[in-house]
Amino acid sequence: MLNYIWLGLVVAAVLIGAWNDTLGAVSAAAFERAEYAVMKLALPLAGVMALWLGVMRLAEKAGLIQVMARALRPVMRRLFPEVPVEHPAMGSMLMNMAANILGLSNAATPLGIRAMKDLETLNPRPGVASNAMCTFLAINTSSIQLIPATAVAVLAVAHATNASSIVGTAIMATICSTIAGITAVKLLEKLPGYRLPPLKTGRSRREEAQTDQAESGMQKAEIEERLRTSSPANGESPALAPLNWLGWLALAVFGGIFCWAFLRVGFPEILGREASAELLKQNNFIRAVNAVSLLSIPLLLSFFPLYASLRKVKVYEEFVEGAKEGFQTAVMIMPYLVAILVAIGMFREAGGIAMLTNLLKPALDAVHFPTELLPMCLVRPLSGSGTLGLFSDLVKEFGPDSLLARTAGTIYGSTETTFYVIAVYFGAVNVRRTRHAVPAGLIADAVGIVASVVICRMMFG
Repeated sequence: MLNYIWLGLVVAAVLIGAWNDTLGAVSAAAFERAEYAVMKLALPLAGVMALWLGVMRLAEKAGLIQVMARALRPVMRRLFPEVPVEHPAMGSMLMNMAANILGLSNAATPLGIRAMKDLETLNPRPGVASNAMCTFLAINTSSIQLIPATAVAVLAVAHATNASSIVGTAIMATICSTIAGITAVKLLEKLPGYRLPPLKTGRSRREEAQTDQAESGMQKAEIEERLRTSSPANGESPALAPLNWLGWLALAVFGGIFCWAFLRVGFPEILGREASAELLKQNNFIRAVNAVSLLSIPLLLSFFPLYASLRKVKVYEEFVEGAKEGFQTAVMIMPYLVAILVAIGMFREAGGIAMLTNLLKPALDAVHFPTELLPMCLVRPLSGSGTLGLFSDLVKEFGPDSLLARTAGTIYGSTETTFYVIAVYFGAVNVRRTRHAVPAGLIADAVGIVASVVICRMMFG
């Protein structure tokens, strides 16, 4: 499907540009978005990915990933029946989901890419998205988010009376979109057009994966190493040293320090400190979630190395080994980012979004959908920065306390840049046939948008 969408965007951009006499802008957008994809996205992402993949390797070597997977075994087994419970992919997906829920986008993307690479080690059809990959992408693009931090920040800068008023509506809307995304991906995978073809007979899944990947250009030695190090079924991990009483004491002190930091950030009154005026405006739930979000990254960056060190893991060496993968992955996803962002930029500059808005306006007026929100809804699956700009314009035009501004903020916080996510995640594992991942993600976005409008009318109307 992504082939047809990409071709449609490019051809439509040229035709619409010719009609609107904007071919100059279309050409400029193609080169600008190509540069942006490499210089502003892929290269900066390389450093962030190196950091998080290094930390994730420490968590894996210390056995923390397996512990997390066991804790949520019943839920994950139902969502991902094809993935062994003890496989590293389970822990990687859980880490990504937790980062998305807390709104930690700079951590969620590298962790999501790591999860896709772990899932690829189980994929017997290289180049074709597995059911587990599509399910993970559907959950990722429709993830429940406790705090839509960017949307709240835009409203706060515009001096909204209560910028955090959209937190509850965003949570309810993302619950609806998550349910829709999971339901859609599970139903679509059973349809004839998306059903996986049977594997070739006479060879095991492992042999099939090795042969197919070797034929696609990967070295056999690299395949063996990936399968050996990623799958618990292929070789035992080295024994970890048990924690002694000094280790448990160190972890207890570490936990106590972060509990103190949590109170200091979120509830300073308990420690006898004066709370800021901005903090006093927030309820206890908002305070707690903001404090957790602020402390999450420092906690993960320090706890994983500390715990791994207490288990006698060579933390520096393992971190460097994991970080190397970040740069390799950043280079791999560059062509995918260039392809999707160039097509989107050309379509926008040609006037395609405005044309779609005019075409859909009569139908939306008939169902009482606010047409002022339509450009933002159309851009949302394509561009995060474009959506943010449209959202800011709505806040400026209608006021931060208006129903439209709050609805737009809820939409921004409960939907995702689906095409960007799919391009990055599938590009990292060289998957070209995305199967039903795109329609499932778009269904989740559509449900999130409709739910945002309905819920905001009920809450603020």
